[in-house]
Order: sequence, then C-alpha cells, then structure tokens
Amino acid sequence: MNIFLERQSRKPIYLQIRDRISRLIKSGALKSGDRLPSIRSLAESLQVNKLTIIEAYSVLEADGIVSARQGSGYFVNNISLQSTNLNPTFAPAQNVVIPKPGKCSFYDTYIPMKQAQAQPGMINFGYGAPRPPKDITAIARRVLRQEDADIFCPYDLPQGQLTLCRQIAQMLVHQGLEVFPEDLIITNGSQQGLSLAMNYYVKPGDWVIVESPTYYGIISILESLGARIIGIPMTAEGMNLELLEQYLDSHRPKLIYTITTFHNPTGLTTTQAHRQELLALAEKYECPILEDNAYEGLNFEPVPAPIKAIDKNNLVTYLGTFSKTLMPGLRVGYMVVPGKHYQAIIEQKLLYDFHTSSISQTIVSEYLASGHYRRHLNRLRTENIQSRNAMLQALERDFPEEAKWTVPTGGLFLWVQLPDNVPIQVIRKEALAQNVYLVCHTVFFPDQQGYPAMRLAFCLQQDEIEQGIAIVGKLLKKHINQGCEKTVNYQPLAYSI
Repeated sequence: MNIFLERQSRKPIYLQIRDRISRLIKSGALKSGDRLPSIRSLAESLQVNKLTIIEAYSVLEADGIVSARQGSGYFVNNISLQSTNLNPTFAPAQNVVIPKPGKCSFYDTYIPMKQAQAQPGMINFGYGAPRPPKDITAIARRVLRQEDADIFCPYDLPQGQLTLCRQIAQMLVHQGLEVFPEDLIITNGSQQGLSLAMNYYVKPGDWVIVESPTYYGIISILESLGARIIGIPMTAEGMNLELLEQYLDSHRPKLIYTITTFHNPTGLTTTQAHRQELLALAEKYECPILEDNAYEGLNFEPVPAPIKAIDKNNLVTYLGTFSKTLMPGLRVGYMVVPGKHYQAIIEQKLLYDFHTSSISQTIVSEYLASGHYRRHLNRLRTENIQSRNAMLQALERDFPEEAKWTVPTGGLFLWVQLPDNVPIQVIRKEALAQNVYLVCHTVFFPDQQGYPAMRLAFCLQQDEIEQGIAIVGKLLKKHINQGCEKTVNYQPLAYSI
C-alpha cells in the first residue's frame, strides 16, 4: 500500500493515513472484505509509531469504513454508500403548538413498546437501544469478584462515585466541555436527570419551550408538573429560532428543552452557528437551557461541541447517559449542573433515592478504565452506519415518493414525514398484524397531533430492516393509492335553483 505523507504539513499524520486509505477504498483499489496491512507492518513501512496507525485505523472504524476482527486485523466494510441517497428531504410545516392542558401517558407509550420487544419474530422499529458489548459480562464478573466486596455495602454519595465522576469529566473535556468532577451528578439514567431538572426549574403554570416534535417522555413529565408547553417546530436545521425568539419575548418561559445532537425523534443535529444563536437568545431573555445529549458518542462524523461547551453564564444544564451506548439496564446517566443549582438538585435527588446503584457505577467505571469503551463505540458506529444505510436504501426502494425523511449522521433514529391524508393509525395496526411495530407521530407532539410521521429505529439487523420496511412501504402505497382513488371518484352533487 503506497501512502505518501507530508511530514511538514499541519495536518496530523494519522489523519493523512486515514484520508489516503479512505480514497483507496472509495476508488475501488481496496474492495469490500480486503484486509488492511497489520499495524506493525504499516508502521514500519511508513516509519511512524504504531500508535499513529492505531489512531488512523480507529478513525476509519469510527467512520464506518473498516471494522476490526478480533485476532485477525482490520477489514474493509461493505457500506454501499454509492447507492445511498444521503440528501434529506425533511421539510415540515412551521406551526407552533400550544396545547390545552391534557395528559400524554408515558406508560401507554413505553409499555406496549417493551411488550413488542419481547415478542418473538417482532420487527420493532419503535425501540432504539445499542447492541450490548460482548465483553461487558467479563467486566461485570471481574467487578463482582473483587476481594473488597464491602465497597458495595455502605450507601454511596448521592452525586455519584468520585472515580466515575472523574472519568466522565475527562470524557466530556474531549467533547469541548470544561467540566470538573464536582460539577457532575450521577443519575439513574438520563430519565431521572430529566425529572430532577424539570422539578427544579419548573413550577405549575410555568411556560416551557420544547422542540416539536420532541422526546415523548419530556411531554409527560411537564404535563405531570402542570407546566404549560410551547412546541416550536423543527426545520431541517433544528428548532425554528425566529419563532423561538417570538415566544421567548411574548411568553417569557422558564426553560428551553433541546436535543441538539441526533435529536429524538428526527435524528437531526444542529450546526455550531445554530447552537450559538440559540444560546444568545437564551442569554438575551435570561432563560435557562436543558440540553439533552443522550446519544453522544454515536456519531458517524464529527459533530459540533454541545451548547454547554460555549456557555459562559451557567445557563445550561447538560444531560448524558450510558443507556444508549452501553446497556439501558445499567441505568447510569449524568448531569452537568451549574454551580448555584448543584446542591439544590442533590437535595432533591436524595428524595428520589440515596444514590445510583454502586454496582452499575463500578461496572461502567471499570469499562471506561479498561479502554474497552472507545473500542466498543467504534464497533457500534460501524454497525449503526451500515444499518442506517440499509434503511435508507430500503426507504428509497419500498416507500412511496410522497414520503420524506431525515438522514441522521449518527444516533439511533430517523424520521419519516408522510402526506397529511395518510391514515397512520390504520397503517400502524395493519403493520402490527404482520409483526412490525411502529411508533407514530402523535406521542412526539405536545398536542398528540402534529403532521403524520413515524420514528424508525435503524439499530436493527439489516435483514429485519429490509423485511420491515418492505411491509410498511406496501401498506403506505396501498392507502395512498386508495386516497387518490377516492379523490378521483368524488363527484359533487348538482343542485338546481
């Protein structure tokens, strides 16, 4: 393999190697299944440190271009990007939603989703969770075999184990955040973090800004608190900032809730400029921000630093979790809380529980310390980008041309926008009869209405994706054609005067 390095270039050597190998793959010089040179041989031929080659291969793996096989080396993936349309077509109407007081039941949405997950043969497009790492079982056993098992006996600190807080702080520094261990609170997943933050910042009758659509769990939390919701519509670039400022000025909300990276449910990621403008508006109107970054680490390409990274006035509370990257069952999330709010939220957490599970915290800590986490994320990104591309190809092949969808650059979900006259609930029931579970638009909008759409989890096996999308696409085409036939056959009554 001939790789020319510009040793005087400002571009790091490992990125030069990555770019050259990437070009060789895209040009066809390296084909699907080809084995890359061993780390040692390539390091010797290029006269660089082996760590440089490891870094280059790790970035290629994160890009989804190659994958590592235990004991065998690195191999070129079959991604089929050439046949995948990566241009999003998402362009919804820009309608602000201010619902009347109601109730969005988290239970009614979550429990059927979990029941579907447990049914053999069910293709569940509604549930997004990572494929668990195979090596975490060994890590858990090692933790439980520790001679000093008494570490699990006493109550832990409510803010979390110091070692884990240090590790998370270091991880977040690499994402651009200036975080110290004493800024962190370890929570029982990010769901508890959402509840703690909302209970702290929001009182009954307060206005709260959310994106429309948004994560359905936050709607339930806000409604249970008696808050009043303003749903600002999403554009292809993120929350409509012009409308946001209008309602910041007119309603003076107490909080802005936003998912800036791999938004749930649309999968969109906002630009750095969008994040800066949103923060500037929050500062202008003195409105705190709750930034939910549950899908951090699942990126196929570089993403902008979180809003929290550019927050100089302690307006942003930041949430993350290991549920979307390791295992949901560990229930380990975290909050980065501005200093003046920290103790009050800790005191509130003590009313929920004394601390997050010591065993779960220790397993996550050990996994981070061992270096397994980074390798696991690389594998996960590779699997997810292949699954995303398989879904995009299936959508192009099987869905009607009237359907529009987002093209996420990471995360677990994409969003399909459908024509207004599509009977989405009928299609959902018909799909369920064929063992395909869908989550539709109603649960993601503050008023349980919104435009017809569906959130599709692409973190499934590729054969499941192709089979499930073919079934749903056939149902969509049938109902769209039926709608067209009704329109054509409709004849208005003639009245004589």
